[in-house]
Amino acid sequence: MAQASWPVLFLIQALFGGDFPRTLYAYPGRTPVIDGILSSGEWDDALQFTGVTRWTSPFSPAADPKDLSIRVYVKRDDQRLYFAFDVTDDVLYGIDTPRWTPRGNPKANDLTPAGWPWFGDSVELMINASNRWKENETAAGDGASWDMIFNLTKSRKGGIGHAGLLEGEPRSSPQAWTSYQRWISTGAQEAVAKIKPGGRGYILEWAVRFNPCIEVAPGQFYSPGMGDRPVGFNIAVRDADEKDKGQDNPGSLHHEAWLAGDKGVEAQLRSWATLWMMSKRGTLPSPVRILR
Repeated sequence: MAQASWPVLFLIQALFGGDFPRTLYAYPGRTPVIDGILSSGEWDDALQFTGVTRWTSPFSPAADPKDLSIRVYVKRDDQRLYFAFDVTDDVLYGIDTPRWTPRGNPKANDLTPAGWPWFGDSVELMINASNRWKENETAAGDGASWDMIFNLTKSRKGGIGHAGLLEGEPRSSPQAWTSYQRWISTGAQEAVAKIKPGGRGYILEWAVRFNPCIEVAPGQFYSPGMGDRPVGFNIAVRDADEKDKGQDNPGSLHHEAWLAGDKGVEAQLRSWATLWMMSKRGTLPSPVRILR
């Protein structure tokens, strides 16, 4: 793609949300209750896909699904985009373990830009609504492209010890930090998780309001009347266990897996998958490990 002429490059970007060949679909469906519970039938009309053994792992891939695996559900209604994450994790950081800090950042659990919002057991959700990129840039931290974190044991609203949303990247940008905080406080993004019975993982439900979070063009937010529309999309899931299990990587995590992107460039917009916002119901594919 880097060698394509500008007209061809623009056309390719108009059709796809990123270079990585994974493609998902958000069809219209019933509005779920965001409560961390997969109620009977609530997500039957959602597209489903699974991971993480064939996702991109920068280090220590999770080979055992009992150690770390995930089933993801996605759909939309007329106002919001919805995700549910059924995460299997055999050890929950800060719940089954002490709240230790990694050697790379003793302030990792601070709820400031110095902290690592993704450190711990977490899910990171990324959208490139504008479906544009120039070079190797990452999320801007606004409605056009963003990166938000759900952490199982710390949050902006609840503080340390409470699951919830946190500001993602670029957390060094005051504009992004302010936008993310506003989205959390106003409910533009809403997420709730509950630990599974028996404690071997958690259920996370996450809602993203089109306005202000899916800005497909300056001042223009996605609506179903736009027809089928692709946006860039990525997910990362992280697993922190006991401290001695993360010694082989700078973040001291046990596992980290990304839906899309090659190692080292997973956060770049061009490396993301494509999520099609679908205008009408379609035939949902059977749940598979990877959708292409």
